[in-house]
Amino acid sequence: MSIHYLLGFEMNEKEIEAMIKVGLPHDLVEVTGDGYHFEAVVVSSAFEGLTTLQRHRAIYATLGAAMGNEIHALSIQSALTPAENK
Repeated sequence: MSIHYLLGFEMNEKEIEAMIKVGLPHDLVEVTGDGYHFEAVVVSSAFEGLTTLQRHRAIYATLGAAMGNEIHALSIQSALTPAENK
């Protein structure tokens, strides 16, 4: 458990978007939420040849220890390749 969680710090949509953008090459990253539950749409060439589960894991990996701590819940609405997003 991180110190931020223990102190009551939570992340916002822009912080989560920034973490995903740093961790994955991307065409689009959109995160919405209410400060507790978040939803993400990610379009990335890194998803080529990956299953849906592998794509979701790649997104969660960009968030590291924040998942389950500062980020209480993230639902991935779409994880698409650029070709799938057309």
